Amino acid sequence: MAQSPNGKHNIEDSLSNAMTIRFRLVGASAVVLALIFIGLSYRYWQSSQDPFKAQAVINPPFTSLTYAYHTSLWWHSEDYNHLAWTRLSNFSHIKQVFAWENIEPARGRWIWYRADQIVERAEQAGVKIVARLSDAPAWAHPDLVGEKDVDYTDAPPTDLEDFGNYCATLSARYKGRIDAYQIWNEPNLSREWGNARPVASAYVDLLATCSQAIRANDPDAILISAGLAPTGNDDDLARRDDLYLQDLYDAGFRQWVDVVGVHAPGFSMVDYSPDQAERDGRGRWATFRRVEDLRKIMIANQDAQTQMAILEMGWTLAPPEHRDYAWFAVTEEEQAQNLLEAYTFAAEHWRPWVGLMTTIYLADPLWTEADEQFWFSITNGAYYTRPAFHVLANMPKYCGDRVIPYRDPGSAEALGLVPTNPCD
Repeated sequence: MAQSPNGKHNIEDSLSNAMTIRFRLVGASAVVLALIFIGLSYRYWQSSQDPFKAQAVINPPFTSLTYAYHTSLWWHSEDYNHLAWTRLSNFSHIKQVFAWENIEPARGRWIWYRADQIVERAEQAGVKIVARLSDAPAWAHPDLVGEKDVDYTDAPPTDLEDFGNYCATLSARYKGRIDAYQIWNEPNLSREWGNARPVASAYVDLLATCSQAIRANDPDAILISAGLAPTGNDDDLARRDDLYLQDLYDAGFRQWVDVVGVHAPGFSMVDYSPDQAERDGRGRWATFRRVEDLRKIMIANQDAQTQMAILEMGWTLAPPEHRDYAWFAVTEEEQAQNLLEAYTFAAEHWRPWVGLMTTIYLADPLWTEADEQFWFSITNGAYYTRPAFHVLANMPKYCGDRVIPYRDPGSAEALGLVPTNPCD
């Protein structure tokens, strides 16, 4: 366009162009803001629709998922099989009992040989340890009536400072070498509490004593509360697990742990929910997905940001003569399939609020058919494996943003001919 003598057209055109650009920028900004708003709204809607508040979990202590086996190395620490099997499976952790009675059998007398060997060989194998601290020696509760493993399974010490000294001494010795500590086991059962009525506040006193001792010596170690036994009882013999968890919150246990511990034995098929069990006239506790009820208790106590660890998970093969367990027994093939489905279900529905998932057991070679643990195990004796082991070893692993794909059982890695590379 020709310029007018006074330049009027140029000024008008420039203003017009500037206004057009401005409107376009405003329009584009509005679109961007609208998209951001829609995205945030969707995330808020998605979060509000999730009853387990997965997005509330920040900086979880364990990668989700973290794969572990419950091992039985104490009296067989020279045997490499459990560690080799763990590594072959692309599992990153083992859970091992570090029994107080074996390490300090008399007050002030410390025996470290087997504990040292387990820690050293796990490091050599590239496997991390979750140490369960439990099993008080008889000298720590001299007035308790009865015999351990006959009349009761475990009992708290008369003086909590004795347990605190044990926790302090062990954590100082292995500072930076044990990844996590589980403090006690199933305190909601009388048999694990010296045949006394289970009282959560008493357990919290023990938990606090041990927790403070470990944090003073190994502040980077992950602390996990005791796994609770799923049970429908609420009497002198047991406190129902959901009620006991609420009791723990009421007693202020959360300040002493980083992760909430639970147990998930295979009372049912994996996808069978507590709501379905209740509808069918069964207890909500008798489901693998009982942990969802416990997660909701965490949320109700404003603790949605905290991660949960499944410290025991498995399906039993128990025959009819084991009456306490035979009612939910499965075949070897079903055991394998259920464990596969359990990890798959957790990866799809429970991340990241479930981190550690521990399968029971890599069997103690001394267990016999008379031992209930024998029937939960995925190995049989020192050198034999059951179908479940091979399924778990070769299944896909989901760890944070990383996925280890399904592995052909005949591949070089599955046969142990080349190194594995576990998630964590």
